[in-house]
Amino acid sequence: MPSNYRAYQPEQSYLLPPSPSDWLPEKHLAFFISEVVDEMDLSAFYGRHEESDARGNQPFHPAMMLKILIYAYATGTFSSRRIAQKIEEDVAFRVLAAGNFPQHRTICDFRQEHLEKFVELFKQVVLIARNSGLIKLGRVAIDGTKIKANASRHKAMSYDRMKQEEKKLESEIAELLEQAERTDREEDQEYGSENRGDELPEELQRRESRLKKIREAKKRLEERQAEEDRAKGRHEGDGGRPNGKKGQPFKKEFGQPREKAQDNFTDPESRIMKMGNGFEQSYNAQACVDEAHQIIVAVGVTNCAADSTQLIPMIEATEAVMDQIPGQVVADAGLCRVSIGWELRTTRGQEG
Repeated sequence: MPSNYRAYQPEQSYLLPPSPSDWLPEKHLAFFISEVVDEMDLSAFYGRHEESDARGNQPFHPAMMLKILIYAYATGTFSSRRIAQKIEEDVAFRVLAAGNFPQHRTICDFRQEHLEKFVELFKQVVLIARNSGLIKLGRVAIDGTKIKANASRHKAMSYDRMKQEEKKLESEIAELLEQAERTDREEDQEYGSENRGDELPEELQRRESRLKKIREAKKRLEERQAEEDRAKGRHEGDGGRPNGKKGQPFKKEFGQPREKAQDNFTDPESRIMKMGNGFEQSYNAQACVDEAHQIIVAVGVTNCAADSTQLIPMIEATEAVMDQIPGQVVADAGLCRVSIGWELRTTRGQEG
């Protein structure tokens, strides 16, 4: 057996505990983010915990939580569950966490509670990274990915189905009201008119609640369709024909949604989108990544499944953060299907 292999003893213990920071290259992005956050004023993040009862569970240090979140988002990890998993498995995350292991719910709650302050802090870190030479903004890559919404596609209903369900529920509610009134009369005779007997049956309460949700969803679909019609030059009362009475009639009246148009009761802003495992209630998230060190410099999210309208908004988002537009943009065909001309100007009057 050859004897010139390097030593390999997985079960060997260390005589002295190693420093986790020694396991990362000296110029690693995690060190940069850690040092930048340590130099920032984080007083806005401490206020909530200083006012809380000290007898409760000890909260995680805000600086540690910020370092983890900024590093995660800068390197393309957005899921709180995935971040929690990386803190256990990824050396860079473990160095930043320094022996802390917050659960995914804790990470998510921290971000939501400090969202406005976190967005501003993240922008400052990106700008410092640019001034430190980590972001060149010579070439960036833009792409999108579908993110599942916190809503089931089974909670969505088409406009045609809403109309059918509305009529069905109205009939059922009318029957239940009649049943309630009949029951009240019978109980008045049995218990006396002074005793209560006017509560609506629980079944009626559920049906009324569902009918209310359906009507609200129908209204959202109609308002959404009206906005689309106005964008196409239509107006209320156009008689279903362009220019009043001239031309071929429109397929539907102003503001009337398509029969298959859907709305979700749980998350009305999400949309049905095709994902790897089929169709789900989702959002379309966009990211712009700098070529030099793969740092995310701008993000966006939309409920439009197509990427084709997101190229210009993402370039403008990059300009808003970096105060300049990138020299080159790399994007796939889904983002490049833009049929209109466009022009961007930086604050220095340069054309892009």
